[in-house]
Amino acid sequence: MKLPLVAVLSVCATPALASGGLSCAAKTTQASLEIQSGVTHGMGSPLFNFRGSAQIAAKSVAADLRKIAFGQANVAQYWLDARELRLVVYREREGSQPHGYVEVTILAKAAGDEGKYKGTFALTAYDTAGDRERTHKAGGRVSCFVE
Repeated sequence: MKLPLVAVLSVCATPALASGGLSCAAKTTQASLEIQSGVTHGMGSPLFNFRGSAQIAAKSVAADLRKIAFGQANVAQYWLDARELRLVVYREREGSQPHGYVEVTILAKAAGDEGKYKGTFALTAYDTAGDRERTHKAGGRVSCFVE
């Protein structure tokens, strides 16, 4: 009888790993960006329920790449600790159209207030539609919050 009680108590005594959220936003004349995700505190702080979007103002970028949504599968790289946040999201054009993609890189550092990160984002849209390759770059300041 004591053994099952000890097992139950040892499981209950394990510290709970809490979940929080991560959000980033940026808006410039060239592009805007929004990202939201759940984040688990512990075991590398993995992301879950990730979603985001980017909009590019330049009309020279193909319409299907100008406004693009990101999901969990588009998270290419991610790092979060008390000092910095690094995130790369990448999405290729779908279907049978010529190769194209949008990549967003966020580099941010903790900004004094607990949970706030400030830094930069860099966006690249690449398109091989037509008879030539086109690359469009945009970027600016980004603000993120992690709870």
